[in-house]
Amino acid sequence: MAATENLRFGVDLVTFFHPGFWGVDSYDAIVDYAKAEPRKFWDKILDSIQASGVTGVELTFSPFNWQDAIKTYGSVEGFAAELSKRGLQLASGFFAELEASGDFTEAAAQDAIIAKAELYADFIKACGGDVMVIGAPMRQTPGAEPVRFRDFEQARIIADFLNRLGAILYKKGVKLAVHTEAHSIFAAARDVDLLMLLTDPTYVHMCPDTAHIILEGSDPIQLVDRHHERMVIAHWKDAIGRMPVDTPIGKDIHERHRPYFCGFGLGRVDWPAWIRLLRDRQFSGWAILELDAAPDPVGDIANGLTLVRQSLLPIYR
Repeated sequence: MAATENLRFGVDLVTFFHPGFWGVDSYDAIVDYAKAEPRKFWDKILDSIQASGVTGVELTFSPFNWQDAIKTYGSVEGFAAELSKRGLQLASGFFAELEASGDFTEAAAQDAIIAKAELYADFIKACGGDVMVIGAPMRQTPGAEPVRFRDFEQARIIADFLNRLGAILYKKGVKLAVHTEAHSIFAAARDVDLLMLLTDPTYVHMCPDTAHIILEGSDPIQLVDRHHERMVIAHWKDAIGRMPVDTPIGKDIHERHRPYFCGFGLGRVDWPAWIRLLRDRQFSGWAILELDAAPDPVGDIANGLTLVRQSLLPIYR
């Protein structure tokens, strides 16, 4: 196998969450369109991915989630067939339930999350994938009351849950990879180091997102190198720089992130250093070229893939 075949390229479906791509004027209108014309909606996404040149698909939140895919194509097998006929594969599935669960420390909440994750893992495996990317709980706005310190004890609680969830998914043949979501408890260098220390490397892996790490003011090259053996998939994304340390962390935090993201190669990520790291550490797996809500997703993904092939893969070889 050629060295470059160790890197497979895909896209997260959040890339298609821009009103302009769908010819509508709001994010709510995208959801409405997906409900009204699910087959046209999903066919356009899959056809666009095929046209962009990547071969992997990472599912995410509704209307881009696994339940919507099954409902649209009638079954797991039906969705898998739609991927296959376009030469696509399921790279991974993003699981947002932990991020949105509120107080996940309650036993009932944990049981509910585990039950949903098990069903999702069965779907991922049936479609030929083996990675579930999970979003971590969000941090608190600095200065908010009452203060919740993300100290060793709090980290131990989430680590214990991730260990148990990872062990359950392992039995199903699916790897649990924690995503470095900016303003979560797993993005800044200190937080990543702490959670990696407390989790079992057999059952808990990581999905570094280069742009989100920069938004937190950390260096993705240094951070990932410290934990390179835990990386089973990665989100390749660029960002213009760190967000203000006093950024409010509320329901709109993901929208606040978007102005800081930029086209591949136009931001602060040192891509030659990144690809040398993957080469030297012999990383093999999916590279998800991600853009949050791109107006021209096909063109942007294709341009990013061209840059990778022309400038980065010669280094990787």
